[in-house]
Amino acid sequence: MTREFKIVALDAYGVNPGDLDWSPLRRLGRLDVYDATEPSSLVSRASDADAILVNRVRIGRNELERLPKLKYIGAFATGYNFIDVQAAAARGITVTNIPSYSTMSVAQMAFALLLEICQHPFCYDSLTRRGKWSGEPGFDYQPHPLVELDGKQMGIIGLGDIGSAVARMAEAFGMKVAVFTSKAQEDLPEGYVKMGLAELMATSDVVSVHCPLLPETRGLVSAAMIDRMRPSAVFINTARGPIVDESALAEALNSGRIAAAGVDVLSKEPPSADHPLLHARNCFITPHVAWASREARSRALCQAAANLEAFLDGNPVNRVG
Repeated sequence: MTREFKIVALDAYGVNPGDLDWSPLRRLGRLDVYDATEPSSLVSRASDADAILVNRVRIGRNELERLPKLKYIGAFATGYNFIDVQAAAARGITVTNIPSYSTMSVAQMAFALLLEICQHPFCYDSLTRRGKWSGEPGFDYQPHPLVELDGKQMGIIGLGDIGSAVARMAEAFGMKVAVFTSKAQEDLPEGYVKMGLAELMATSDVVSVHCPLLPETRGLVSAAMIDRMRPSAVFINTARGPIVDESALAEALNSGRIAAAGVDVLSKEPPSADHPLLHARNCFITPHVAWASREARSRALCQAAANLEAFLDGNPVNRVG
C-alpha cells in the first residue's frame, strides 16, 4: 500500500454527514471526499482515481471509458444496480459491495412503517395535542381502528438477510410467516411456508418486499399481483422501488382494494411532485432512510475500508464484478 493510491468518495454525505471518522479509509491512500457529485462532474473528480467509492452515483460504460486509471469501485451499499458491473469487468475493474451492514436497521423500518399503519401512534399524538381527546366524554378516543398482528400472516418476498430479520420480528409478534424464495422448503426455518408469489399475495395480511433489484425482479410485484391482495392487506417495500408497479399500487390504495402501504423506496428518487404514491390514500412514505442509522453507516464505512484493503492485498472480498 502506498500513500499515492488515490481514493475518491463521490457521494459521501449519506454515509457520513459529519458524525463518523474517515480514518479507516485515509490510511489506505490519498482520500478526496465529496458530499455529492453531479453527473457532469464525475469524470473530472475521478480522472486520476485508482479507486472510487459510491453510494448512488451512476457509473456506466461511458464514464468508465473516461477513467483509464480506475482499478476499483466500492459501493457504499448492498445494492449495486447503479454500477455497470459488466462494463467494469470488461475493463478489469473490481467492484465490491457491502452485504448485511444495514440488515437490522432496514428490518426495523419495515416494522416501523407497519406499526404506524396498524397503531397510528403519530396520528394519535397529533390529534391529542390538538385537543381532540380532551373534548371526549369517555376515557379514550378511537377515530382510527387498531390492528393486532398476532395470528396474521406475514408474506415475505425474498428471504436474504433482511427478509430473514423481518421474519424473526414477525414471529416475535405472533405472526405466521410465508415466503417467496428460491430456497427449498426443507431449508427454511421451522414453521415458515414457501409459497408461489400469486399465493403469497392472495393469502397474506402483510406483504413485505426484501429481494434485490435484478432484471428478473424488476416489476415483480405487478398490477396482476397487487390485484390478488386482500382488501384488508398492508403492503411494505423497503427494498427497491422498481420492483413494484407503483401506479398499480397507488390505484389499489385509492380504490380501497388494499388497506394501506408503507414504502421507504421509490422508482425515482427523489420523486417528482406528481409521483402517484405521494398522493395515494393511506400511503406512508419515508425518504430512503431505512439503511441510515448511525450504527449501520458506521458499519458501512468500516466495511468499505476493509473491502478496499483486501483488494489492495490481492484478495478481494464481497466482489460482485
